[in-house]
Formats: sequence, structure tokens, C-alpha cells
Amino acid sequence: MKMSSSVVAYSFRYFPPLKQRALAYFSVQRRLRRRPLRSPCTALVTTSLNATSFTGNSLFRRMERFWAGSSIDKNKGMVAHLKGYGVIQSNKVAEVMETVDRALFVPDGSPAYEDSPMQIGFNATISAPHMHATCLQLLEKNLLPGMHALDVGSGTGYLTACFALMVGPQGHAIGVEHIPELVAVSIKNVEKSAAAPLLKDGSLALHVGDGREGWPEFAPYDAIHVGAASPEIPKPLVDQLKPGGRLVIPVGNIFQELKVVDKNEDGSVTVRTETSVRYVPLTSREAQLRGY
Repeated sequence: MKMSSSVVAYSFRYFPPLKQRALAYFSVQRRLRRRPLRSPCTALVTTSLNATSFTGNSLFRRMERFWAGSSIDKNKGMVAHLKGYGVIQSNKVAEVMETVDRALFVPDGSPAYEDSPMQIGFNATISAPHMHATCLQLLEKNLLPGMHALDVGSGTGYLTACFALMVGPQGHAIGVEHIPELVAVSIKNVEKSAAAPLLKDGSLALHVGDGREGWPEFAPYDAIHVGAASPEIPKPLVDQLKPGGRLVIPVGNIFQELKVVDKNEDGSVTVRTETSVRYVPLTSREAQLRGY
């Protein structure tokens, strides 16, 4: 995902309140969701926006300082904070995020455990931990052992590694990324992670390709995740979804919504909106490299 040289990024979708501080924060966030400049899961806000339009900026900065100033220097500490604020609600999601060390999937020297997206090169980013947690929870029931999962726009391989651990050696987790250099990096990252045995045995694989076309080899998929916004839901991805499967994808241009697409057992499709979001475009490799 593309990030400008000066970016503010932070937000949550609404979760049931576990702490009073979180409840107050979320109530403000709900009022902000109609604004395209700050939205849950992948809010990317460039400083070209007038500062006065950034309603709630002071609250955001207090939360940002909390993360930066709380000595989060270990992966489990990051997960504990996400649990404490109600972002992670599932023991399984907490377990897999504790097991896959985020530091292995960000550039050297990056503050790996801060809740922020980070540049990874080629006009792309790794998403913020709270966004990964949100998507893992939306897909949790479709990431059971033995299931098949597809991660479109796999970047440095973090979420694909999480998928692989959840579906296990009897399943398949496939990452598709159209930047060959990122695929090479993601393979090296996974080789250093807890998911390395699954890469070695072939149940986890990372490929160069146009994710808008899916990856038919291991279709149908129980779970499909897309990490960039498409103008519409790509038909090949719906076609490759298994009956009973789920696709999570941001849809839209300037105004975007995170869509949850469920394929019913009879083959019909149900689409609902989870929340408003702000993602970079799901586009071609050439468009991404030239900055869209």
C-alpha cells in the first residue's frame, strides 16, 4: 500500500468496550467514520490535508503517544495492548499474532510493535497491527485446520504466515503479490518465522501474480483477504470462493467500505458492509510503481 512521505495513520473499528478509555475512544471514532480521511483498518492520512479538517486529532495523538511511550518492545506486549483495547477478542487470533513476530516482517530499524503501517518499498506498506487483527477475526472461522486461504497483496508475508499457522499443514495458505522483489523478501521473512516449516512443506506458498485474478491452483478457498481497495468486487475472487467461504475486501474509490462477502452453500452470495475504510487502490504493478 502506498504511503506518502509524511503520514498519520491510526484508527479502530468499533468493538465491545473492555475498558472505559476504549469506549470513549470508539465513540469518537464512530462519529469520524463518515470522513474519508480517517477510517478503520487502513486509515492513511497525508499531511496535504488541512489540519483543521482532522477532527479528533488531539485524541488520536494521545493514543499514539500511549503506544509509543509504553515500551512495547516485544511482540506479546503489542498483542496484549490490542487485547486490552478490545481490538483482539479471539484467543486464536491472539495466539497466532503472538507466534508470528511482526519484527521479522518490517524493514530493519522500524518500530515493529507500534500500531502503525510502515513503508516496505515499491510504494507499498505493511498494514498496522490492529488492521491485521481485524481481518484475522473476520476470517477466523474460515481459517480452521485443513482449510484453504488466499492473501491478495501479500506484501512482506506477515498475514499469509498467520493464515498458514491457522490452517496448518493439512491446509494451504497462498500469498499473491505483483512485485517480484517483495515476494523474494516475503519468502526470506517467512523462513525466519514460526511459519517456516509450512513454507518448506508447501502448505504455505508466496507467488508473483496479479491478485485480482486470484490463484486458481488451490481454489476454491475458504478465506480470501484483499489488502487494497477495488472499484468493485473482482469476479474471479468470488468464483474462487468455496461455498461457505468468506472474502474480506475494501471496495470503493475515494469513499470505501470494507465488504464481507459470504458465499452460501447454494452458491448464492451475500455482501455486507463491515465499516468505512481508506485503502490504497488494488491496481496493476505498473500503476503502483509509478504511484498510481
